[in-house]
Amino acid sequence: MRQLRAGNGLTVMDKRSLSERDICTKFITPAVKQAGWDEMLQIREEVSFTKGRIIVRGKLVTRGKAKRADYILYYKPNLPLALIEAKDNTHSVATACRQGLEYAAVTLDIPFVFSSNGDGFVFHDRTLRTAAEKETTLPARPVSRRPKYLWARYSRLGEGSLQPPR
Repeated sequence: MRQLRAGNGLTVMDKRSLSERDICTKFITPAVKQAGWDEMLQIREEVSFTKGRIIVRGKLVTRGKAKRADYILYYKPNLPLALIEAKDNTHSVATACRQGLEYAAVTLDIPFVFSSNGDGFVFHDRTLRTAAEKETTLPARPVSRRPKYLWARYSRLGEGSLQPPR
């Protein structure tokens, strides 16, 4: 890991040399907790949701790569509200958004998607009829990341949008 010397003589780590898991541990998880999500009840990390495609070639059968979300945020048990896709800091903050949107829309049916590289978050609201993304930098704490705010948006959905569970 590369280290840089700060102006005050202290050594700081170069964020671009950190792995995706380091970015999650050092930047994303603290930001999510600061926004009001309960680590024990509402945050799940590295959630596998498919075992991978079954590939058959003659008599050989193998599985493709399993799909896994970096984070799923739950409003209540068994009620996923948001998905976070992380990337290391060599990628832009928006890079993971496409992958997160695919997981949220096609497989998991989750209304809100965030992506992050440790510098900030891109927030995508799938409840709107037109694409709406908003980028914030860390350590900002936008209201859009708070559990009660997201639940209120999800609960007010009308016909033709994602429907909240009954």
